[in-house]
Amino acid sequence: MVQTSPATLDSALSASSLQGSPLPAGGSDPNRFDWQEAWYPIAYISDLKKNQLTRFVLLDNPLVIWWEPTTETWRVFADKCPHRLAPLSEGRVNEAGQLECPYHGWAFSGEGVCEHIPQQPETLQAHLSARACATSLPTTICQDLLFVYPGNAAHAAQVPVPVIEPLIDDPEGWVVLNTFRDLPYDALTLLENVLDASHIPFTHHKTVGKRENAAPMAMEVLAADKQGFRGIWPEGPRKGKLGTQHTRFVAPALMYHDLTSQQFGRTLTVVYAVPTRKGECRLFARFPFKFSAKLPGWFIQLTPRWYSHIGNNGVLEDDQIFLHLQERQLEKAGNKRYAQACYLPTQADRYVLAFRQWVRDFEADPFVGQRLPSEWSRSALLDRYHSHTQHCGSCAPALANIQRWRRVAAGVAFLSLSLTPLAAIALGSGLGTGLTTLALLAGASWYGLGRLERRFYEGRSVPPRNLSKA
Repeated sequence: MVQTSPATLDSALSASSLQGSPLPAGGSDPNRFDWQEAWYPIAYISDLKKNQLTRFVLLDNPLVIWWEPTTETWRVFADKCPHRLAPLSEGRVNEAGQLECPYHGWAFSGEGVCEHIPQQPETLQAHLSARACATSLPTTICQDLLFVYPGNAAHAAQVPVPVIEPLIDDPEGWVVLNTFRDLPYDALTLLENVLDASHIPFTHHKTVGKRENAAPMAMEVLAADKQGFRGIWPEGPRKGKLGTQHTRFVAPALMYHDLTSQQFGRTLTVVYAVPTRKGECRLFARFPFKFSAKLPGWFIQLTPRWYSHIGNNGVLEDDQIFLHLQERQLEKAGNKRYAQACYLPTQADRYVLAFRQWVRDFEADPFVGQRLPSEWSRSALLDRYHSHTQHCGSCAPALANIQRWRRVAAGVAFLSLSLTPLAAIALGSGLGTGLTTLALLAGASWYGLGRLERRFYEGRSVPPRNLSKA
């Protein structure tokens, strides 16, 4: 289940498998959290293709993910060739199993060592210089995610990978739903939002919430430090009908809610908020279930991943637009404390306050001094294709199949209509009626597949909570 890059790591990484003295995420300064000194997920293994280079941006730094066939290892490089700084993600893995730059053909092994410079005469050994090396980052695979360490590589093996601890402590019987999406707001905004359970009845009314479930909420922070905090909501969701909910924030990018109820069993809501650029992040959302009955888990396992993603995208779009706008209002508040910029009079905001206090106490802004980019258009905010579909190992092939079947339906409808008059004359009205019916069915299929196809490209312009009868 765990794979490491032999260039920098010799053993599997988790909070319980570290060798030697562990180092805290965020660096050794007790008053500052350094976002470089932490592990981040950058892809589900199921979404990566061994014959394709994948580009990712982490903390404003472009990376390239590639499969090294000689060592059967996923590698992550800084996405620039040391020669002329061309993006290696536009290159290829050559016949020797090396990453080849698209510009001049310089080739690199998985450890970043330059193995070949085509323009170099035999008498020159420039490829042996440290300056000829590509930058290879430490990697590991934990819980089906590829993690990368962007900071000092010498620290990587001693810093815990932020894994979902309940899945390690109690590993049997889980069914896990996974999704991801590039979001048009900061990782800090995403974490604040998912820590805030009080928005669910209103923002997600008619998707995963109901307004009538809104009620006073009394959260308590049990412990907090530079590494995050733990909290408890004794009453729990739905006015206490489901049981106590526990919350954990693991600095800098992981949080999860943990709820056990008699009705549904144990449910986790897990979010990794990975900072890509100022005003943008990638969400990795995971929903582990341990049901009290077998039927729900069986049903979930039968549901195509792409179909679940359509629903997941709809939930994200419930608050995507106003979060994008909200953080621009917060930026205008300047250096005001969060509790001064916003009015937070109830215990429902306890986790939000704790999170913003962590940001302030440990100077934990991943993009210090940077300003948010210009406000996006509504259509860009609702884009699904570029933010999810094209990167998804389930949705991209599903979309291609839908488009293929739609062309088939259009062809069947056209041929059936074209042949109907001739068939009616030559073979009788019965065949003509049958062909007309076939054309109508094919046309309906073409229309229905077209509506489904659009759901891979764009979200709903009006969220369910705002529909006239909602």
